[in-house]
Amino acid sequence: MEHLKIKGRTRAQESSNAIERLYISMRHLFSRGFYKPVGVSGEALREALLLLRPEIYGSIGEEKVELNGLLYVMERLPFGIEECRFINLTADEGYSNSHFKPIIPAKRRRICFRIDKDQMNIEVTRGRSEIYDILTHLTFLFIESYKIANKVLVNDGGEVIREWLKLEEVVLYNKKLSRDERDIMLAYLATILGRSFKEVQTTHASLAGKNNPDRFFQIIYWLGFVAINEKTKNLKRSITFSPVLRERIGHHVYGEIWANNIKKELDKQNLLKRPIHIISANMHSVMNTIYAPLILPNLIEEDNSISIFETLSLDENEDLRKLVKDFASKNGLTYIKDNSGTNINVQIIDTEKIDISKTKFEFQNSLENDEKPVIIVMDYAFGEQAYETMDELLKPYICDKNKNYHLQVESVSIMGKAGILDGDKGDIMIPTSHIFEGTADNYPFKNCLKKRMFEDSGVKVYSGSMITVLGTSLQNKDILNFFHKSTWKVIGLEMEGVHYQKAIQAASKIRGNISNKVKVRYAYYASDNPLKTGSTLASGGLGTTGVLPTYVITEKILEQIF
Repeated sequence: MEHLKIKGRTRAQESSNAIERLYISMRHLFSRGFYKPVGVSGEALREALLLLRPEIYGSIGEEKVELNGLLYVMERLPFGIEECRFINLTADEGYSNSHFKPIIPAKRRRICFRIDKDQMNIEVTRGRSEIYDILTHLTFLFIESYKIANKVLVNDGGEVIREWLKLEEVVLYNKKLSRDERDIMLAYLATILGRSFKEVQTTHASLAGKNNPDRFFQIIYWLGFVAINEKTKNLKRSITFSPVLRERIGHHVYGEIWANNIKKELDKQNLLKRPIHIISANMHSVMNTIYAPLILPNLIEEDNSISIFETLSLDENEDLRKLVKDFASKNGLTYIKDNSGTNINVQIIDTEKIDISKTKFEFQNSLENDEKPVIIVMDYAFGEQAYETMDELLKPYICDKNKNYHLQVESVSIMGKAGILDGDKGDIMIPTSHIFEGTADNYPFKNCLKKRMFEDSGVKVYSGSMITVLGTSLQNKDILNFFHKSTWKVIGLEMEGVHYQKAIQAASKIRGNISNKVKVRYAYYASDNPLKTGSTLASGGLGTTGVLPTYVITEKILEQIF
């Protein structure tokens, strides 16, 4: 028999291997407890990320500094982290009771503390996915900082180019710049970063704050400064994981506290025996869909029921949003602000206290009050945290009198943002199954939401398999094209679907914690298309584009609950 010729590895296979190496390396470093970016372990992370070249990090593999990726990362890491040599990942270990001022990144719900000029502590309470996210972003920053150092260093003695000395003068002496002086500095920066003046000018404007218009100069200087000191003075950076964090990860410490807080509130309001519907969504769409038309009917334009939500989403309408919140709190909505460390806030909505006849919904079969649904809206989980929180929420509740209550969960609905592989930002994806990246694990399910239900919604809808990725910042076109064009026929990617479904299936089909007839609904709207240049997550948010798909999905979910 003629032997088949062994083919070389495809770029998708190389990418898949790079992701696997990244995660094995990160888990090893976490178990070890520390690593240095310039050491063997740090080098392994950098090499794997450079081999992978994720779309979100743009030109990470090129000599020029990647600006869109830098902007994306700085919005998700604490202010001032570029100045720190020592980064310590901790659990919730009581720093909030100290004099240290909490720092919360603009685009990630994580609490950080600047211990001194050289050390930043980052609290990790959302599971392994958060550790992977942080380490990936830090590795990107290290790579970019070395690019800056290599560009400005003239020799091993520490001599630097003229442009760097000008930047140093502005940053260290906190110099106030005129418009002309700022343009001169941007020109210097374009030389240092290997980018055009226009690119540098755009990034400078994006990072400018009201009280700190030249933050971009500071970020670039300190990234380069720390890398230069590493090269010339052997002042090495270090990342450590606290012993308490290493003990707690994987043990549902925060998820159990979070779930019990919800169940205690249900018990307090005598809602434990009522039909319960769980929705994973943001903290505004379900509340606004139910209550806004009751309190602000004049904002609904004829033949456009979504108009009221578009108005509420505008920054200048905070007073209208407060009206809705206040009305909701007096008509069945209880808000539970998280104090467990999960960073997942919750709303409990008792529909018996709502005059549903004044909404577009109606109770089926004129339900009695003790049969009217209770809706639990939980804010978005992060990656593997979805399993921890859903698993704990679906467990029976043992009250103070030692009585055991199995929650009467009738449905679980997951609504969220995801990357799309076929359409554009704002389109909707209805999954038929979830596939776990890096494994052959797959979770088919009967989705109660169907593509046909959205035909007249004014939004494009796609249906098919979706992949749950280990991290959205680690995807590149090669591996995504493989999933999209192969027989997997994947339509999009997100980070929580597999983890939610794993918890739901275990609770309903194996452990008997909830009914095996529980209904599931999954729907996602596209926040980005990583296969399209200029449409990745690093290109910016959805803005008002996300309003229509968000509320269309919310209405379809609520129509099935009522």
